[in-house]
Amino acid sequence: MLVAHFIAAALAPLLVRRWGRNAFVALAAVPGAATVWTLLQTPVITRGDALSTSVEWAPQFSLRLGLYMDALGLVMTLIAAGVGALILVYCARYFDDSEPGLGRFAGVFTAFAAAMLGLVLADDLIQLFVYWELTTVFSYLLIGHSTEQKESRRAAMTALTVTTAGGLTMFVGLIMLGEAAGTFVISEIVADPPPGGTTLNIALALVMIGAMSKSALTPFSLWLPAAMRAPTPVSGYLHAAAMVKAGVYLTARLTPAFHDAAVWQSMALAFGVLTMLLGGWKALRQFDLKLVLAYGTISQLGFLVALLGAGTRAAALAGVSMLVAHSLFKAALFLVVGIVDHSTGTRDLRELSGLRTAMPGAFWTALLALVSMAGLPPALGFAAKELAFGAFTGGGAVDTAVLVGLVAGSALTVAYSLRFLWGAFATKENVPDTPVHAPGPLFLAPAALLAVLGLIGGPLADRLDPLLAAYADTVPSAPGSETTHLILWHGFELPLLLSALCVALGYVLFLLRHRVVWLGVRTAFVDPDRIYRRMLAALENAALQLTGGTQRGSLPVYLGTILVTVVTVAGWPILTGRLWELPTPPVRVWDTPVQLIPTVIIILTCLFVLFVRRRLFAVVLVGMTGYGCAVLFFLQGAPDLALTQFLVETVSLVVFVLVLRRLPARFSTPALRGRRMWNLVIGAATGALVASMTYFALAGRQDESVSPGFVDAAHEVGGENIISVLLVDVRAWDTMGEISVLGAAAAGVASLMFVRRRAQPRGGPHGLRPVSHTAPHAPPVGGEAIDLGGLRTAPREAHIRPAATWTWLTGAEALPTERRSVIFEVVSRFLFPVIMVISVYLLLTGHSAVGGGFAGGIVAGLALIVRYLAGGRFELYATAWVQPGALIGAGLALATGTALAGPFIGGDVLSGGSLDLHVPFLGHLHLTTSLVFDTGVYLLVIGLILDILRSLGARIDEQIERDAAHTAEAARHGDESPAEEVTS
Repeated sequence: MLVAHFIAAALAPLLVRRWGRNAFVALAAVPGAATVWTLLQTPVITRGDALSTSVEWAPQFSLRLGLYMDALGLVMTLIAAGVGALILVYCARYFDDSEPGLGRFAGVFTAFAAAMLGLVLADDLIQLFVYWELTTVFSYLLIGHSTEQKESRRAAMTALTVTTAGGLTMFVGLIMLGEAAGTFVISEIVADPPPGGTTLNIALALVMIGAMSKSALTPFSLWLPAAMRAPTPVSGYLHAAAMVKAGVYLTARLTPAFHDAAVWQSMALAFGVLTMLLGGWKALRQFDLKLVLAYGTISQLGFLVALLGAGTRAAALAGVSMLVAHSLFKAALFLVVGIVDHSTGTRDLRELSGLRTAMPGAFWTALLALVSMAGLPPALGFAAKELAFGAFTGGGAVDTAVLVGLVAGSALTVAYSLRFLWGAFATKENVPDTPVHAPGPLFLAPAALLAVLGLIGGPLADRLDPLLAAYADTVPSAPGSETTHLILWHGFELPLLLSALCVALGYVLFLLRHRVVWLGVRTAFVDPDRIYRRMLAALENAALQLTGGTQRGSLPVYLGTILVTVVTVAGWPILTGRLWELPTPPVRVWDTPVQLIPTVIIILTCLFVLFVRRRLFAVVLVGMTGYGCAVLFFLQGAPDLALTQFLVETVSLVVFVLVLRRLPARFSTPALRGRRMWNLVIGAATGALVASMTYFALAGRQDESVSPGFVDAAHEVGGENIISVLLVDVRAWDTMGEISVLGAAAAGVASLMFVRRRAQPRGGPHGLRPVSHTAPHAPPVGGEAIDLGGLRTAPREAHIRPAATWTWLTGAEALPTERRSVIFEVVSRFLFPVIMVISVYLLLTGHSAVGGGFAGGIVAGLALIVRYLAGGRFELYATAWVQPGALIGAGLALATGTALAGPFIGGDVLSGGSLDLHVPFLGHLHLTTSLVFDTGVYLLVIGLILDILRSLGARIDEQIERDAAHTAEAARHGDESPAEEVTS
């Protein structure tokens, strides 16, 4: 199910591009199929069995990738997948094909459903946290779908900030809980909980804080009303089946293990009841239908957390029953609000009138859902509320206090249910009937189906009881209590009387709605949103003050501070410990006198850097030190390291030169003698420290070296190149982290250059596409000037050869004649395919000879660099038409896919495999999964270099050309102004 959802999320933009909004119906088939499959597992789960599967990840840390479905997991899966499928069908009529970002929305929404499924099925605390944060990220993207609206972006950031802060707090608690239990497997923790103590109490408090922030309990409820800026399908799924249900689920999941923990029970009851009352009271003074439901959701979430965290079987059964009922009626009501908004253009209940007769289908759908939400018979909400009242009847003072709070909260629920029905559909005095266009059957069907399910759930409550009781039985019953069951009619008992009291009080509050609004406004002493804004403003101000005091904008100061700190902290133990007095092997000055040559060159270039005034000279000298290190690697018998060092140094040198074009040729101020000496001292001290630490570490070795084992490890996987085997087999996890950092670096470089958005290639000679943010211009014809991203150059025939002349590099035609070199163009044209073949050769032979994906990718990047230097940015676009992000993403996906393929072939994550083939004309081929992994690295490195070329090369070219055009334009106007004055 999880894999299918994520694949559907990846394909969603393509499907929307091809089929438009109807693609949502196809996407709904994935969660729909998951719902059907889950329903088929009901008999097994009802018997008390569970479905589970796991793959060991890091056994020494008790980490694994595990999935587990019991009764609670099955119920949550049905909610997440079933409601998600219906809302996807609803999206097919809610949106228009012209909706901006519709493909992105479809992909993120499907991925959101996948993350929610992963969260409720995860059987590992760390895995649960990963899915937990994925729901946070996806909800941020969905809430901020309307990126052009400031309120939408602000609401998304509020949700992200609050839930992330709570999630990180919860993460600390999960780590403490896993350490206390000796395992991170959730099913094992629930089956054998750790003993109580201070550590466990702190862990449970932190976990509950995370659950409260996710489920918008007081004081974290401010983000949920703000999230109403999201499209209505998002609001419906967010409130009914996803995001906010994550905290409720976590409470329900851990209560069987910690039902007797005072901190867990007290926090759930206190904050749950308080949230139920505050949310319900605020709902009574809202005029936006979505806000009425939003604050109602906050109230209901408090109700659910109080029930599921109470720690008794009766409360657990009531809680899981209300969980199902809430998902059905709240999703239906949000979808009805979307229909009303879509049909009338407003959600303001003061402007809506006469919809009962104008939209009868929406009216009856809302009425059925509101019956369940208000807890009226015969809906499922009524049966669940009866159980909830009964769970706290006949107890002590705490139970009585909780019961009073639940009754008051339920009365508020009845009141805002009536307010919603009246506000949306009643005919109001002095308000003209609202013009509408009737919704289509497919638009109304999902909401109607959910409402009907909530209604018939009451009469069929006894059919649901075995499944829901399978979860409730995991929580002990309260002392002296009887076993309860979910049924529609419990007889004339106290819970029924309390339900009647709730209806009466709620109706009175509705009749006094104008006074309630007046009183609610007058008693709103605390505005959580204003407090949140002030806290953010204070934090930002403190950050600015701290940054202004410590970050002075001088890279030498930063680097000097870091190095001085390192020398002081790491050098002190060496000096105080007098490590040089310990017995150590003799120092070998060199292995061969030839090593002295690159060593002297490195030392001299480092010294010369201190005295040069020109930036280019300094860059070249620094590059020479890198090349000297490459020579030392080669002389030490490490050709792989030497090749990589040489290639990286070459690319770095090119990048420096590209950047230097926008900097002054000389350093701004002459380096003072004192500063030169200070730099020399810091550099020498750092070098001496690193050399000393290396020597003493090697000299102090007491165990045998692990190096001999690398040879056997390489032979086991069919490799001869130990370095390559280490990178893609033995330490593949490290390589995964490193290529992720490379991807982040590429995004950072592009973000620094393209502040607003990544530029897209367009309009150049012969169909070539330069990068430009300006409006498109007509292509040049005849003797017209060529537009180069805002620069109007000389007429085309002034610097472009006639069409009959042979052109070595098409993109070079856009360059002025003085910037072209025919010899360079010819050489680059012939060398490019040769270099590319060499790069592929290095990729394919890296496992058994010098090379590898990293080296091969850099060589291919150098080929692109040569092509760019010879033909300019237009030639770069003609040569590498693919987007850098696509290459980086494909490389990461390929490497990650190879890593995750291990469990599917019966091994571990990143486990290797090989295949031997005999191909005619090619002979014997030994193929390994490491080659596929290395190919991902190869593509990522090419994408990184291409991104750097486009950002620091083509982008700066465009800026230089634009500046030159502006200078020329200013000069031309300056020359024309005297003549204009004479004419005047």
